[in-house]
Amino acid sequence: QVQLVESGGGLVQAGGSLRLSCAASGRTFSSGAMAWFRQAPGQEREFVAAIRWRSGSTYYLDAVKGRFTIARDNAKNTVYLQMNSLKPADTAVYYCAARRDNSPDLSRGYDVWGQGTQVTVSS
Repeated sequence: QVQLVESGGGLVQAGGSLRLSCAASGRTFSSGAMAWFRQAPGQEREFVAAIRWRSGSTYYLDAVKGRFTIARDNAKNTVYLQMNSLKPADTAVYYCAARRDNSPDLSRGYDVWGQGTQVTVSS
């Protein structure tokens, strides 16, 4: 079974940057995808970004394109989310997720989740 542990959240001023990390352990896999989701208070969880484990191809929520970058380190079984030009609207709990299948839609189908890390952007 795969376990995911996120780190790197915190409080930052608008316009600032943070980098989130998600370390996978246990029965890790070399296929499928990993992703970041977020959930703000009173809102549904939404997809943010994903990366295919083998090819490295990526997919982003329109609202974060050009500001966020997802990357992976296969040797460390770790995925990162570099977040630049942060806005108060980015405030949320950010969750790392993983799946083994290679279906086309990278925004859904994840069955392993981390515990979440809080990101707060002040204005």
